Amino acid sequence: MAKLILNGAEQEVAVDPGMPLLWAIRDIAGLSGTKYGCGVGLCGACTVHVDGSAQRSCQITVGDVEGKQVTTIEGLDPAGDHRVQVAWRELSVPQCGFCQSGQIMQAAALLEEKPEPSDEEILAAMAGNVCRCGCYQRIVEAVRLASTGI
Repeated sequence: MAKLILNGAEQEVAVDPGMPLLWAIRDIAGLSGTKYGCGVGLCGACTVHVDGSAQRSCQITVGDVEGKQVTTIEGLDPAGDHRVQVAWRELSVPQCGFCQSGQIMQAAALLEEKPEPSDEEILAAMAGNVCRCGCYQRIVEAVRLASTGI
């Protein structure tokens, strides 16, 4: 039995503490916004926040996050109105949308750390998140827009 603090609510989950957090989020908690992409932490589709820091949920275990705040795309803003989400909609960023929850979570963590990042800082922070559709220019523009507070 492990205790998770998921999107602000404490949950007990009957899983091995060695289970990757991604599967506990998707299969046990039923939150499908966090995506499985590569399984080795290279694509960023599974990005969540752990105590406010962007982390690849396929690379950390349930045991690694016990007692820590885990935020998924569903918990970023339950109404979908986080400034990054608003910017994404405003600029019609996604094409297929598969990677977008990970992109948004990475961008939100960046803006918490650096509220007004330069384009170079945006590119560096977002470099580990792959967009198979190539929406990188719109992603950078949306992060820049979100940094203005919209």
